[in-house]
Amino acid sequence: MAVILLDSSVIFDHLNGRLGRTEFLEQLLEQGHIFACCPVNLTEIYAGLRGGEESKTEVFLSTLEYLPVTPEIARYAGHLKRLWQKKGHTLSYTDVTIASVALTNRIPLLSDNVKHFPMREIHLFPLPQRAK
Repeated sequence: MAVILLDSSVIFDHLNGRLGRTEFLEQLLEQGHIFACCPVNLTEIYAGLRGGEESKTEVFLSTLEYLPVTPEIARYAGHLKRLWQKKGHTLSYTDVTIASVALTNRIPLLSDNVKHFPMREIHLFPLPQRAK
């Protein structure tokens, strides 16, 4: 059993019934995993909500464990952004913050946006091939 941080893209796919994400998340729950998110996920989710999706979204988000963005995590995110920028990779503040939450809490991140999380030390939880 592990706590798994969900990337916003996985949450959106689940909420919109895309790519077999709901079934995959159900399998992980049956295996005893616990899902988590952080404030950055909430910002991205609420920014992308369409009319009529609020209650379904609230229900799902209420099942997640919440991990804070502490000053330590914010500093680490800034360090990652600067480090990767020096390497010629422009990463978003949201992605480096999500990565920092996963790395600081030593938990895997469930994301299919591998290019957004190039850090060697991050453990990307494997997603199945995209179901149609």
